[in-house]
Amino acid sequence: MSDRTHELLHRNLQEVFGEGDPIRRRAAIKELYTDDCALYVPPGIFLGHDALDKFAGELRATHPHFVYTPVGEPQTLHNAGRLAWSSGAPGEAPDYTGIDVIIVRDGKIAALYVFLDALPT
Repeated sequence: MSDRTHELLHRNLQEVFGEGDPIRRRAAIKELYTDDCALYVPPGIFLGHDALDKFAGELRATHPHFVYTPVGEPQTLHNAGRLAWSSGAPGEAPDYTGIDVIIVRDGKIAALYVFLDALPT
């Protein structure tokens, strides 16, 4: 389970939230997430593939040149995993950082909790 959870964490970061192409993003969502998935982010809760795709696409459109970079190694515990990450323009200090926590069911992401960190000003 831990290898699959690590894979899900990394692929979600790059293929869902880091993906600018809507067709590839939608295919990744279908492959990586359960049909009844839930996304918990500061703006609210988004349920299902359509809502996740809309949120990820709109977020990506606000900063299409940003890259997501894992910080450290993912950790797993039973059916959950977490991965710290940073996001910003390539080669520059990150604009923001956070931690993704996922709940895995049947080899797919059933829930994603995104915790954003406050960056020093």
